[in-house]
Amino acid sequence: MPLRAAWSYNVTLFHWLVVVAGIALVTWGLPAAHRMKSPFDCLAALAVLAGVIAGLLGTLLIAVPDFFKG
Repeated sequence: MPLRAAWSYNVTLFHWLVVVAGIALVTWGLPAAHRMKSPFDCLAALAVLAGVIAGLLGTLLIAVPDFFKG
């Protein structure tokens, strides 16, 4: 496999892992934000926000790999 193809495969795999991590954070955080006691429910809500951002960023980078290269 040429170096460019291997690098592209690894970057795409990383982007998919970012999407999966985002989905995992949202899946854990939504019920946890309602189940946890007062100071910890804010952490779960922030995890949901981070999961949404990670999912959207990963999806953007899968669709347009050179988006941030200008």
